[in-house]
Amino acid sequence: MVERLSRGPASVSELAKPFAMALPTVTQHLGVLEKAGLVTSHKEGRIRTYQLIPGALAPAANWISRQKLPAERRLDRLGSFLTRPPTSTDDDPSTTERSD
Repeated sequence: MVERLSRGPASVSELAKPFAMALPTVTQHLGVLEKAGLVTSHKEGRIRTYQLIPGALAPAANWISRQKLPAERRLDRLGSFLTRPPTSTDDDPSTTERSD
């Protein structure tokens, strides 16, 4: 739904189309997004339209980008460890830490 709203405002029924969910369930989900400050809504007649609040996801995007580099470094170290040739100490149980 958030991805769809990134392209512009949409009605509840339009947002519900791709999902096998009842309209009240979709409305409840949209209510959670609205309460979180990610979307706003307005009602004209019987049609409620939702739209994404510009910049509302920026704090999440900033946090993700701060986590990306450290996570990539950890994965690089793991990859290096897994591809290195075994050494004689790898088979020696006295050099392996126990986690029990």
